Amino acid sequence: MIRLGLFGLVFAGLLVADISWWISALFATVIAFAVSYIFLGAQRDELAADIKARMQKRGMAEEDADSEDSAVGSPSEGNS
Repeated sequence: MIRLGLFGLVFAGLLVADISWWISALFATVIAFAVSYIFLGAQRDELAADIKARMQKRGMAEEDADSEDSAVGSPSEGNS
């Protein structure tokens, strides 16, 4: 929600500065992404931890992890 608000704020500011709407949208997207990537890392980490906890609760994470580990491990074992 913070990211969407940031986009809206930048977009509106660029429109007020009399910049074309599609250029404003493009710059607002890039600016909102960059700012949220730099300053909202804690929220991103919390969301990732929440998703991981939900997957572990359902038992989905173990199946995926085992299949990914075997897929990654297979080629390197043959080359050693």
